[in-house]
Amino acid sequence: MPTLIAKEEIPEYKIVPAFVDKSEYWKNILNYGVRLGNEFKGKTHITFETTEGPKSVFTTIWSITDKYLHLKGGMVIALVSIIDIHY
Repeated sequence: MPTLIAKEEIPEYKIVPAFVDKSEYWKNILNYGVRLGNEFKGKTHITFETTEGPKSVFTTIWSITDKYLHLKGGMVIALVSIIDIHY
């Protein structure tokens, strides 16, 4: 069960790859999340893997690149670490 944290707490954790790399899958799914965040100011629930176990944040997605998810406030999460996403 993931622990919900504030996006400002992300740098306190070492983000590691998830057991299954679904980066390509998440890139397609996250295009909706980027639109939701930029056009409608909607938030997304993101679960990712850390050395201390799964963590979750509920925040706005600003953009995605080939390897990273960029969140409001300048935080980034590696796509290889993402376990789950809910809108």
